[in-house]
Amino acid sequence: MPAAVEDDTIKVDKWDGSAVKNALDDAVKETLLTKYKYSESHWLMDWRLAICTLAVGLSGLAIVWDFLHPFPASRSVLIFCVCSYFVLMGVLTLYTTYVEKNIFLVAVQKDAAGVDPDSKWEVSSSLKRFDDQYTLSVRYVDGSSKRERQASVTRSVAAFFDENGVLVRECLVPVVTKLHNSLLSGKKDK
Repeated sequence: MPAAVEDDTIKVDKWDGSAVKNALDDAVKETLLTKYKYSESHWLMDWRLAICTLAVGLSGLAIVWDFLHPFPASRSVLIFCVCSYFVLMGVLTLYTTYVEKNIFLVAVQKDAAGVDPDSKWEVSSSLKRFDDQYTLSVRYVDGSSKRERQASVTRSVAAFFDENGVLVRECLVPVVTKLHNSLLSGKKDK
């Protein structure tokens, strides 16, 4: 887990792939939200939380029902709740695999005039286990034309961290900016 050394410095154990990926994701997210003044949309996380809340609610129902009506009488309710829980965990797995797809930021770009629909930015990343190649992908959906453009960049994580595991934002921000600007101009940068 990334630890803040100073107020804006992020230091991680450079051998911990999850910490490195999370630190890079957080820095990319902060860059897009602060530099371009986009607002974050939480709808992906909200749906995941809704599925989890429903599953936990059914588990709570099973506990309360079994307390009020001891086992032989609560058998059918327990079976329903347990089966529903496992079905919802399957739905959650499918949701995170096929809908979220490693997306860690959905940003909304408001139309300056307020006439056209808002444009949407989806940012995802991947860092395979025991690999140093960090892939950052950005998908842009134009609000008025609904056309999609996508670009990605792959760099070694060593390009963004110093030898002590401190994130060097001056190396990351130009990569994010170039990727962002390539989508706004309509060029594809692979």
